[in-house]
Amino acid sequence: MNILLIYPKYPNTFWSFGEVLKYVSKKAAVPPLGLLTVASLLPKNWNKKLVDLNVRKVKEEDIEWADMILVSAMIIQKKSAQIITKYCKLKGKIVVAGGPLFTSGYKDFKYVDHFVLGEGEITIPLFLNDLKKGKPKKIYYSEERPDITKTPVPMWSLINVKEYVTIPVQYSRGCPFNCEFCDIVIMNGRIQRTKNPNQMIKEMQAVYDTGWRGPLFIVDDNFIGNSSNAKKFLPELIKWQKQHKYPFSIMTEASINLAEDDELMKLMSNANFYKVFLGIETPNLESLKECSKHQNTKKDLVESIKIIHRAGIQVMGGFIIGFDNDTEKIFKRQIKFIQKIGVVTAMVGVLIALPKTRLWKRLKLEGRILEKITAGENEGESNFIPKMGEERLKEGYKEVIGSLYSSKSYYQRINQFIKDYKPTVRIKVNKNELIALIKSIFRIGIVSKSRFRFWKLLSKTFFTNTKALPTAIELAILGQHFQRMAKINVLG
Repeated sequence: MNILLIYPKYPNTFWSFGEVLKYVSKKAAVPPLGLLTVASLLPKNWNKKLVDLNVRKVKEEDIEWADMILVSAMIIQKKSAQIITKYCKLKGKIVVAGGPLFTSGYKDFKYVDHFVLGEGEITIPLFLNDLKKGKPKKIYYSEERPDITKTPVPMWSLINVKEYVTIPVQYSRGCPFNCEFCDIVIMNGRIQRTKNPNQMIKEMQAVYDTGWRGPLFIVDDNFIGNSSNAKKFLPELIKWQKQHKYPFSIMTEASINLAEDDELMKLMSNANFYKVFLGIETPNLESLKECSKHQNTKKDLVESIKIIHRAGIQVMGGFIIGFDNDTEKIFKRQIKFIQKIGVVTAMVGVLIALPKTRLWKRLKLEGRILEKITAGENEGESNFIPKMGEERLKEGYKEVIGSLYSSKSYYQRINQFIKDYKPTVRIKVNKNELIALIKSIFRIGIVSKSRFRFWKLLSKTFFTNTKALPTAIELAILGQHFQRMAKINVLG
């Protein structure tokens, strides 16, 4: 059987990093790890092709070749997923869909023949068994949590890794926390399941064998959710990285309690972790309590972030406005807070009630849900009636973004970060990074309105924190993307 796997296109938003791709000569940020893993779960004797619509368009001959088409997507890819599933079905193909988008919103896709929802290790074999019998069902779903120590290595041969900025791997699923707005618990549960160290080393080796050298993204819900297991894996990763001369600089997602564990931070730093995404959300204590983000209320957030920066790991932060306990003061308060903590990559969004979350259920009962958008489709808009009013929230969002991503504020944050940052990561400069440096000198250092701040940043970093110079250049390039997206998508 010929199987075509299709990954829908991401819209051009703050977090698609479209402008950055121009500097590093890449076509997309991250390849579809889910589909690559699904490919390994399918029968070995099936022929497989993968088309990532973020890299290239699907061709007529691709569609004609396929006996069956598999589509997987995140919520933000909804529009593209609707277009491609309709196109494939009208071409007379069997369309099968799965992944986070379809698990929470399969009812919005009328051109899909079969939905294989939930975690694929459980539902894909059920679908394949019925398919073999000639009686596949419309929907497959199970709340059973698979043992991911049996999950196969992704089928990396289906893509060209050099077309991407970062290569993803997964170590664990699930998160011990239960934030009201988050759907991780719904999809992956609160008991964190991890792969074993030997299994992860095999996955690292598989990526290494593709020829990839550079950023590696451990795309966990919370890498430190099971810190004892992480501490068993990290020494093996450190050993492997050292043996292979540190081919990967690693980023991941975690929780703020990382700052409380010196041993864990040291292990991560020694394993060449250089970035971590944290859901910081808000400086408003009442809003943190409202959304059950209790882990963020136990320690001073400012000091916690500085501790992580001093450990040599750069914090990327998620921030939310629009909680019920947010007043009109939250906009200026968020701006002041983000500037103070020196989180340069500050991903600010309005609160969204994702389907099936505790937040969605609560707001549904209160009659406040607006059935109009999903996450990422509209900058600054929510899908429920906020207590402060829709228009005021949207205006406040524009105020926050306009301030944070002004050239002055953005470079102030870089300088604050560099002041606290004690880099330990071993970064090897390759040809693409040298090209990015040359492009940044021309596009930012000569043409851009930020050129004076750019040169001031580089000269100051060179003399006060030389090891942080590559990071300063990277953040300056990111700033070009953020400022452009702010102007196009938010400020008009």
